[in-house]
Amino acid sequence: MSFPQQPCWPSYDDLTPGQAGLCDTSCHQSACKSILAMRAASSDFRECDRQIHMYWVFCKSILLGARKTVEQLAVKLDMMWVALLILSGLARAAIPNAMLRGMQSLPKLSVPERSIILPNGTVLPSITTVYYFDQLIDHNDPGLGTFQQRYWMNWEFYEPGGPIILMTPGEVNADGYEGYTTNDTINGLIAQQQNGAAILIEHRFFGYSNPYDNLTSQSLALLTIQQAIDDLVYFATTADLPMPGGDAVKPNQAPWILIGGSYSGALTSWTMVNKPGIFWAGYASSAVVEAITDYYAYFTPIRENMSQNCSSDVQAVIAYLDGMFAANDTAGIQTLKETFGLGDLVHVDDFASALQYNLFDWQSLQPDVGPGAMFFEFCDALEVKDGVSAGPQGWGLDNAIYSWGNFWNTTYYNYVCGYEDAETCLGTYNPSQSYWTNVTVDNPNRSWFWIVCNQVGWYQAGPPEGQPAIVSRIHQPIYDERDCVNMFPDAFAYPPQPTVAETNTMYAGWNVNTPRLFFANGLRDPWREATVSADGLNKPNTASMPIFESDGFHCSDLITENGVVDLTVAAVQVAALNYMHDWLAEWKPNA
Repeated sequence: MSFPQQPCWPSYDDLTPGQAGLCDTSCHQSACKSILAMRAASSDFRECDRQIHMYWVFCKSILLGARKTVEQLAVKLDMMWVALLILSGLARAAIPNAMLRGMQSLPKLSVPERSIILPNGTVLPSITTVYYFDQLIDHNDPGLGTFQQRYWMNWEFYEPGGPIILMTPGEVNADGYEGYTTNDTINGLIAQQQNGAAILIEHRFFGYSNPYDNLTSQSLALLTIQQAIDDLVYFATTADLPMPGGDAVKPNQAPWILIGGSYSGALTSWTMVNKPGIFWAGYASSAVVEAITDYYAYFTPIRENMSQNCSSDVQAVIAYLDGMFAANDTAGIQTLKETFGLGDLVHVDDFASALQYNLFDWQSLQPDVGPGAMFFEFCDALEVKDGVSAGPQGWGLDNAIYSWGNFWNTTYYNYVCGYEDAETCLGTYNPSQSYWTNVTVDNPNRSWFWIVCNQVGWYQAGPPEGQPAIVSRIHQPIYDERDCVNMFPDAFAYPPQPTVAETNTMYAGWNVNTPRLFFANGLRDPWREATVSADGLNKPNTASMPIFESDGFHCSDLITENGVVDLTVAAVQVAALNYMHDWLAEWKPNA
């Protein structure tokens, strides 16, 4: 292809948030960005629009795993190499994507490449600049030495005396989360209001911040909540930051604010409980402070807030499956599996787990997400016939089985598994698969499993009898505990029980009572029941430890844009800014 001098879209930065978001969350990111930023083959804007539409269908086809459509469009666009690159990437990613099952994560922002020039003319480094800190391998044995912990920093709003705002994105490779140092997030809004600097630091054993060059059980023995807490404290108290004056902003010289969301929100609370006096203030969004082994309540906010007709039909199918399981109707279960295109899936608990995946898509929703989101496509597939939506009771069992199965066959299987067969993709009974045995670094699933298996649980299982069920009761915590043995046979000879009681005792859990710690939660967050806004907890909202709840989803309040489209999220953000202003006014340096 040849390209004119003037692009249709000058750069990836000029895409709308929705367009950029498709790349960031759905396609092979770098290839998709290249596609969307390419120059059209003609200066005729009608031709330009045609080319862009083809690129867009190309990207959407990648999202849905439509191999033929991708290959046909790639030929038209002279981009078969891109298609093959992305399709091979999907195949490699099929197993990990299928196994994640509701893993906590922060909303991810696009990271704009932009120059920041201070009023005095100083050009700041790009926010994507990586810095390295010599972190202790083991805080209980400093003699073991240090490892390189990555961090990113933005001091565009900083003035001497302002706060240092620290965040870890938690259980992910932190590269790509640099947006959390900008005022596109609550971190940057606080920095802007208070003349502060914002830092993003990678969690140990995630991304490329690893004490050792592998993720074996022996290495991961140093992946604990306490070591992660000590990392944050050691960084705050010893790091010389790369900005001017960055060697004189230790916690006794400048106020530090610790921010986190989801697991890292819990880590914020746990750190302020365990190491009081280091961080002057904290902000914990969707913070899962209470470790819970049997976390069936994950699905409660989903059931309560999804459309009633969709919930009714999902419950009908789940009750039908559980009834056949109770009656040992293996033939009926096999017929149901085949309806979903999962007849080759050997074990019924793997099938029950697979049906959860449609519900896990709820976690990716945010206030600015439109009807094209996968969760809404799923419910529309069940509830809309010939342009007519079902009433609150849904269309009934027969239609629900057919429609849900058809959705898996036409759309969802490729979305989850790509071109893997069902047993390879969704089965959990072959511990020789590379998903279980891969010990190379930058494998967030493996690192996260280690924390889950040992200390926090949060196994998303079916509810107790007598409660409404949108997921099967076949799936119980033992299913996930067995995965711990698959992943770490050297550490676990039999399914382990995570030490949740010890975790909650050490770090206070729901009993947290720490001054200047702001909690922000979302009514529609599936992790709400592990936060201080859990139903029935009735934890008081105080001036010392405020607890605010929006109508948002998971960590919605962290993102500035969500406050623009949802006034309840905006109210939480404004309240947080007011509290931070007042708390920082009280801070004084000490010797």
